[in-house]
Amino acid sequence: MQRNMLKGKIHGATVTDANVAYEGSITIDADLMEASDVVPHEQVCVWSLTSGERLETYAIPGKAGSGEVCVNGAAAHKIKKGEVVIIATFARLDEAEIKGHRPRVAFVDQRNRIKSTSSRLHAKVA
Repeated sequence: MQRNMLKGKIHGATVTDANVAYEGSITIDADLMEASDVVPHEQVCVWSLTSGERLETYAIPGKAGSGEVCVNGAAAHKIKKGEVVIIATFARLDEAEIKGHRPRVAFVDQRNRIKSTSSRLHAKVA
């Protein structure tokens, strides 16, 4: 059996722009992508802590160190500049992989600078 497990997460990012005219995706500071194990064009879930909106799209890298988190295309109608979001990715793991799995999480401040990272095991698996 395989299970869908959290792989990476950026927690508490502030959306710096929302660009309806762009063809789609979410642009994320390349440093944040690296810290949370998100690769270019990977599917991401975006959950707004501000509005409760939830959507899926794909990630594209922004300039490293810029703090950019820009929601693009149709998603820009749902999540606006200034909203605080969680960006998450998942991976399918088999039972043997789950025991040692540790998602990479980046916690950020209001300017999308990394405050801390975590790759700890959150729940003990028997």
